[in-house]
Formats: sequence, structure tokens, C-alpha cells
Amino acid sequence: MQYKGLAAIVPSPLPANYRSGLADPNWRAAMADEFQALIDNGTWRLVPRPPGANVVSGKWIFKHKYHSDGTLARHKARWVVRGFSQQHGIDYDETFSPVVKPATIRAVLSIAASRAWPIHQLDVKNAFLHGHLDETVYCQQPPGFVDPAAPDHVCHLQKSLYGLKQAPRAWYQRFASFIRQLGFVASASDTSLFVLKEGASIAYLLLYVDDIILTASSSTLLQQIMAKLTSEFAMTDLGDLHHFLGISVMRSSDGLFLSQRQYAMDLL
Repeated sequence: MQYKGLAAIVPSPLPANYRSGLADPNWRAAMADEFQALIDNGTWRLVPRPPGANVVSGKWIFKHKYHSDGTLARHKARWVVRGFSQQHGIDYDETFSPVVKPATIRAVLSIAASRAWPIHQLDVKNAFLHGHLDETVYCQQPPGFVDPAAPDHVCHLQKSLYGLKQAPRAWYQRFASFIRQLGFVASASDTSLFVLKEGASIAYLLLYVDDIILTASSSTLLQQIMAKLTSEFAMTDLGDLHHFLGISVMRSSDGLFLSQRQYAMDLL
């Protein structure tokens, strides 16, 4: 239970299906927020269903999001397509997307700790929705939000969606393209590590899907980079790095202490 002022926010039970979600005010609001975000992002155009087209189905996914202290942050609803119903060579081709290596994370954190650099963590909101599609992909309209004026139309995707086989690749290409415009260069040993060098200043950026670790040789440079990133993508600055990929990070005058105790406890 979370307390906000004098009001207690009690998590609504996870819905069994989209109809149950629509019947609950918390989940209905979360679904409406997700749908509006998709519309605002220009994710699709409604078109008559082309004859013989492969129309990918989808489903609503519900999840409680929590703060680091265990209190409820929000009810999260996401419209996810069923990528297994895509057809290779028709509505998807390459699916590979680089993922930062654990050794790279340790190396960058070691450098930052030894030089007392600031380390921030950022979260990209709806990361996969930023990816541009090269293929022609159709999906059904989200149940509960079907356009009453065109109920038989389908969504011709202009942007990527969670669940698409090519979604991770499309997002990585979109992000990498922008970050290179800022002067970053992808590391030859790990393409999810981007390095920026400006004279004596240097910054490292680690990308793991929609999570980012950013460290720089000065707070000024770090803030400048974050400002440019947030001008292009919807992001949340989570502040100093405390938790990343199941690893708890604690900083002291002696350096960084990394622990997977909570991750191990969750597996028990």
C-alpha cells in the first residue's frame, strides 16, 4: 500500500483480460493513457484491411510498477502485439539487437568510481515506440479502443510496437542514429557502449533496451547530454545510479559496492 498525502492508493488486482481491465477505474485509466500515448506518437494509420494481408493480433498486458522502496508507483497497461504471428520476409526480416555486456558495465562503473565521476540512470518511456519500421506491418485495433467509425479497419504501423520481432532492432537503430549526431561513437568491442570525447572531456553511455547508464568527466557535460536526450525522447532521470539489471549499487568514499542480494532473494 502506498500513501500519498492522506489518501491510500491500493493496487487493483491484475485483470484476467481487457474486459476486466476496462471495468476497473485504475486499469481503465492506465489503458487510456497507453492508447493516447500511441496516438500521440503517430504509431499507426487506420486503413481498410488489405486483401490477403497478415494482420498481427495483440493483447493488453497489465503490471504494477513499484518504487525502489516497494510502494506502488502506478498501474501500467501496455498494448503488445503477438510477434509470433508475423511472417518472415513479409512483415519482418532482421530481429537482432545488441545488448550491453556485463563486463562492459563493470568496466565503465570502475572507471567512473575511480575518477569520482557522476553516474546517472535514465529510463526511456515507451522505448520501442520510437523505432521506425522498414517493413509493412498491420495489426488489429486495441480491444476496448476500436474506432466506432471504422471498426473493420486495421492499424498500418508507422512506428514499432512492443512484441514485434523487429522492435528491439528498430529502437536500437533509432537511438544509435541520434546519439551519433551528438558526437558519440559506438565501441568496437560492445556496440551498446557509446563514447563521447570533447577535448579533455569524456562521457560513456550504456544502453540496455530502455535503461541507460550515463557517466561523464563533469557534471556540466552530463547535464548537457541529458538535456539533448530528453529533447528527443521521453525520458525519466532516475538520478544517481542505485539499481540496474538486478544489481544494487551503493556509492561511498571507497568506491561502488555492487550487490545482487535482492535479485538472489527474489529467486528463492
